Amino acid sequence: MRCVYGLALAMVFALSACVATTPEGETELVSEQVRELAAPGQDLTQVRLESDGCYWYRYNGPVETTFLPLLTRDDRMICVRAPAS
Repeated sequence: MRCVYGLALAMVFALSACVATTPEGETELVSEQVRELAAPGQDLTQVRLESDGCYWYRYNGPVETTFLPLLTRDDRMICVRAPAS
C-alpha cells in the first residue's frame, strides 16, 4: 500500500513540473510615447493596461513576481484616462 501512495505522490510532483502559470491579463506592446514617459529601471517587455485605465508592468522580485504601476520620472502613474473618483 505504501508503494501505491509513494508512486501517486511521485506522479503528482512529476506532472506539476509540466504546468505553466499564465498572467491574469494579456500583456501588450507599449507605444513609443509611453516608452518615453516611463522612468528608467522598469521592465517594458510585459506591460498591460488594467481596468483602471493605467499601465502596469511585470516586476520580477527576489521573492515573487507581481505587476506594479508603470511610473513616469516624477513618480506619476501612466494612464490613458483619469481614474474615476
